[in-house]
This record gives sequence, structure tokens and C-alpha cells, in this order.
Amino acid sequence: MGRKLFYCAAAIAVAVAGIYLNNTSLLAEHRPGKPVLLAHRGIAQRFDETVLKNDTCTASRMLPPKHDYLENTLPSMQAGFAAGADIVEIDVHPTTDGQFAVFHDWTLDCRTDGHGVTREHSMADMKRLDIGYGYTADSGKTFPFRGRGIGMMPTLAEVLSSFPDRRFLINVKSRDPSEGEKLAAVLNGLSRERRAEIIVYGGDEPIDVLRLMAPDIKTASRKSLKSCLLGYIGYGWTGLLPDECKHAMMLVPINIAPWLWGWPDRFLNRMEDAGTEVFLLGPYRGSDFSTGIDDPAQLARLPPNYAAGIWTNEIEAIGKLAK
Repeated sequence: MGRKLFYCAAAIAVAVAGIYLNNTSLLAEHRPGKPVLLAHRGIAQRFDETVLKNDTCTASRMLPPKHDYLENTLPSMQAGFAAGADIVEIDVHPTTDGQFAVFHDWTLDCRTDGHGVTREHSMADMKRLDIGYGYTADSGKTFPFRGRGIGMMPTLAEVLSSFPDRRFLINVKSRDPSEGEKLAAVLNGLSRERRAEIIVYGGDEPIDVLRLMAPDIKTASRKSLKSCLLGYIGYGWTGLLPDECKHAMMLVPINIAPWLWGWPDRFLNRMEDAGTEVFLLGPYRGSDFSTGIDDPAQLARLPPNYAAGIWTNEIEAIGKLAK
């Protein structure tokens, strides 16, 4: 009986040692480089983030402005790149005249002087709108950007042509499969080199279609992010990756990262070898909304010589510190 217990204990010890050696970052190669900075919405006006819902009008709860940039505009993107962004995130909606408008909200009523569902308008009509119309930091007493955003809503084609050598993360705002088909047609018209600079994320249905029609584009959806993260936590210790973790984008809250098998270097090496880019977010606290790495204290929590992705809403500050 004693001998059986000994062999059982020895087998467990060997298994534990094997799992440790297969996952410890101490024995993993550190790939050199600098952090890859992703500027969420370029340089944007910040807003009060307490008790956010999907339909919250964030322009009406803007914080006192520190700059004159409006999100999802060409000047905002240019300023984001100038501040150190390697990638700028933009939001898109299909229009009734066959284009993609670069604009965040599902409806026009919050930010603009227009009304109704964004995708139910033509691009020609939306080019006449004032996208700075609804911004206020004092409950509607003043509107500092009113009249200054007329004609500034760009098309996706304008963005890609204005920044031909820059990287973008495109956010599809719907769950409409046809939108994935439309976006795939646009992206498949680009060169292979240009497609390699694009990542797309959004609703499960359009991303599933896009993944089939444009398989060389890196993608992420709520479903794929969840499956990748949970699958990796479940059996990533073996070195095997879920299919959703391959040739994709992975978003990891900074408070979850230390619990991932092989964090940081072995985990990042596995993802890079699978063609997947990892971006660290701010702490996850149980809601649908995650913050970015937006202040020096959060940046200080990164591993030494961290050389993967950082998602930030404050590229002006983080760009100086991270590079």
C-alpha cells in the first residue's frame, strides 16, 4: 500500500513538474521590441464613464475638453498617429449609397444635428451633418464644438487612402451578416500587404462571414474572444491553442493576464506563433465595458520590456510614456 502511494505521489510530482516546465515564462524566449499602441477612436473627447449603457449619449456627458479633436475624424487619426499610435481604432456603418461611414453611434441624434439610424442614411446626406453638434460638458449650457464638425464624417475609403501606410482596427457595429460580406468586398480589393495592416472586430455574425470571405484578415468577435480566453485557461497548459486563438486579435484585461498559462513571454510567444496579436486592456470589473491602459499606474503594471499590444483611450499620455 505504501509503495502504491509512493508511485502515485511520484507520478503526480512528475506531472506537476511537466506542466510547470511547459508553462513557466522563466524558460521562455523574450522577443524584443516595443509596445504596439492602439489608440481607441484616435484622439477623442473623454466622457464620464460611470454607469454606461449601450445607448448612453456620451457626447452629452463630455469632460471639459483638453483639445479640439473629434473622434473618428481624419484630424483625430492623424493626431493619434503623431502621438505614438501604431494602430488607430475606427467605427464603421454601411450607408444606403454603398459606402461605409466612419462614425461611432448607432444613431445620429447624440453627436450630430441629424436624426435617425446611421445606416439608414446616405453618405451624401451625412457629409452635410455637423458631427460636433451635441458635445457639451456643462449639461447643455454650452456646445464648444457646435458648427465646427460640418462635413467631417469620413468614409472608410477616405480613411484608407489618407493613411495608406498606417494600421487600423475596424469596429463593425452591427450583428448583420451582410455587413461582413460588404466589408469583405472592400478589404479584398486592397493589396495583400495592405490587408495585413487591418484588423476587424465586432458582432459575431458579420465577423463569421468576414472570416470566411476574407480569411487573411485578423478578426475578433465577442464569441471568439470568449472562446479563445476560456479555452486557453482550460487547456492552454498543454501548449495547444483553441482555433479561435489563431490568426486573430486577443484582448486581455490587465488583471486577468497574470492568470494565463505562461504569462507573459511563453503566452505571448504562443500567440505570436499562431499569428495572433494580443492587446492589454484596463482592468475587467464584471461589466460589458473595459477601460484602456490610460494612466501611468496601469502602464506600470505591464511586465518589464513588454513588447505586445496596449489598448488606450489616452494616446497623448501613454504614447510618451510607453515609447
